[in-house]
Amino acid sequence: MILNPTGDIDHALIFLYYFVMEINQQYLTVNEFANLVSLTPQYIRRLAKTKTIPASLFGNSWAIPNTVLEDRDVMFKLVKDVPDQIRKAETVPDIVALSFFSGAMGLDIGLQKAGIPLVLASEIDPSARKTILYNEPFIGLIGDIHNFDGSMIRTYANIPESREIDLIVGGPPYQAFSTAGRRKGFHDDRGNVFLTFIDRILELRPRLAIIENVRGLLSASYSESETTPKHKGGALNHIMTLLESGGYSVSFTLYNAANFGSPQKRERLVMFCSRERVSIPYLQPTHSEHGDFGLPPWRTIREVFDGLENSEHEHLHFPEKRLVYYRQLTEGQNWKNLPVELRQEAMGNSYFAQGGKTGFFRRLAWDEPSPTLVTDPTMPATDLCHPEHDRPLSIQEYMRIQEFPDEWVITGSLKDKYKQIGNAVPVSLGQAIGHHALKILHGLPIENPPEDFPFSRYANTDDRSFRRLYREASESRQLELF
Repeated sequence: MILNPTGDIDHALIFLYYFVMEINQQYLTVNEFANLVSLTPQYIRRLAKTKTIPASLFGNSWAIPNTVLEDRDVMFKLVKDVPDQIRKAETVPDIVALSFFSGAMGLDIGLQKAGIPLVLASEIDPSARKTILYNEPFIGLIGDIHNFDGSMIRTYANIPESREIDLIVGGPPYQAFSTAGRRKGFHDDRGNVFLTFIDRILELRPRLAIIENVRGLLSASYSESETTPKHKGGALNHIMTLLESGGYSVSFTLYNAANFGSPQKRERLVMFCSRERVSIPYLQPTHSEHGDFGLPPWRTIREVFDGLENSEHEHLHFPEKRLVYYRQLTEGQNWKNLPVELRQEAMGNSYFAQGGKTGFFRRLAWDEPSPTLVTDPTMPATDLCHPEHDRPLSIQEYMRIQEFPDEWVITGSLKDKYKQIGNAVPVSLGQAIGHHALKILHGLPIENPPEDFPFSRYANTDDRSFRRLYREASESRQLELF
């Protein structure tokens, strides 16, 4: 009890005491908040002073309201990474699907649109992990798959050992097999992650596994050791051998996403692996380049940019020395459309390089699909300039081309956002994969695609052609030994 000098109860002091207690329950000290978000108190004070986070000044001390902990926008900006989490739902969906190398979840959004919910995502990039949990707060999330065996994966997916896994999807890091990389293949750390992914598939034994990758995987070399000869196509042959030895059939081809409703000419290898060892037909296209095969023509960026005219656009900038040349180009043009006397000046040493160089000073065409989105639209050899405005494509335009919902939040810095969206699988292609997977899982009939349909601009990119050519090359190598 609080008494004044005369022994009477001091009601003012009692009021002050309970007021302070109430304040303490509503606010966190700088040190308390800093500990919760794993940042320094000095950094938190700077955020408070600049009003980056809500805070109140009591005397000389800052206090942060408890409600900030429930503000996802603030918290996701503050934390460097989010922790792994066990799926926050006890019910098990009819289709149990796990996603690996999930990125910003372009493939997963497509699967969900087809009717396949995801119970687990796996990703190591901090910005992408935040993107996943911001948009899917109840999903299971894990990091590096090297650190998770099958039992641990089930724990984080909140799926009992007795429940069969229906589907595993994933696009292991493609740089080790990209034609632009050093082509170390499985001797590269990223290549080893690919093998770890195959191990997890064989351990978890889903009814169906779907692997997405780049065209370079078709020709990536591989050898059992650094001292044995490497053979073109050896990496993919090794993957197929592992899967088939583990009891899975394997079929694949190279698909242009534009043939499935994406406003983007993006080619990706998609591999279907069935535990039932059935031969799986290729995907059924929904569009064709010129409206052939009774299908509507490819979608264009004009169509998907509709409604963005008055939006705020986040984007990088071209340097002024390059804008000088962009201002002389109209939609659909590139460096070859500059005045002859300016071409060498604009291109510098690249003018003498081999190849078509069509990515230099490239303005997109309104009435065509976009070229493949890259992780940085300002790189000189892969420019992605707006058809009319003197700037690179914006984050909002990237999202429309990759078909992310407008309400989907991509977290991180501007470059983080470009990277996440640029690396994603187009949602339409993901949806086509999802519809195909559901038919396989439910045992429904699958119609073969139109005969001679050009899934991509390259020949011999399907599993049948690959097996034949690899076998012929192997026989030729054997003959050379005698």
